Amino acid sequence: MENGAMEEVYLYEPKLLKEIDFSTVENKFKHGISPRNPGENLILRPLSSGDFDRGFLQLLTQLTSVGEVSRAMFEDQFNNMKACKNTYYVTVIEDKETNAVIGAASLVCEEKFIHATGKRGRVEDVVVSSDYRGKQLGKVLVAALTFLGKHVGCYKMSLECSDDMVPFYQQLGYIREQNYMQQRFKN
Repeated sequence: MENGAMEEVYLYEPKLLKEIDFSTVENKFKHGISPRNPGENLILRPLSSGDFDRGFLQLLTQLTSVGEVSRAMFEDQFNNMKACKNTYYVTVIEDKETNAVIGAASLVCEEKFIHATGKRGRVEDVVVSSDYRGKQLGKVLVAALTFLGKHVGCYKMSLECSDDMVPFYQQLGYIREQNYMQQRFKN
């Protein structure tokens, strides 16, 4: 690349997003917005090695605690996730005008022995910058990852959310089920 700039590396192949047929979900959006067209100057794409400088970690602080993550830590985690083929599909929305990551969500695929060695997908860490909320971008991210999960062979998709977010996810086909339990450990 020119001027010694490093080549952009993506967490997963960008062509996967281009292969998906979103036609059955496009009617869930208004004003021409969709996973193929998230908005003016906005693109939906895999997380890239350059997103440390595009504010990816700062965006995540609008969702939860991130802690102190250095560039080296980001790069190590990125490389570790990339090495787990067909597992991590962190997807972002970038504003090409500001060169900033303004939305993100993760699809994590878990390999199983059940369902004929099937895969279960989980949508996690959905966040849209407070400056861009109300533009259907959360819906774009969830729809894109849901369809991506189906595209890569998941037999089931699930997610966790607060009670007030249930209607949001229901409009995208998710169904509330009971008996969810967890244990939290301090980091």
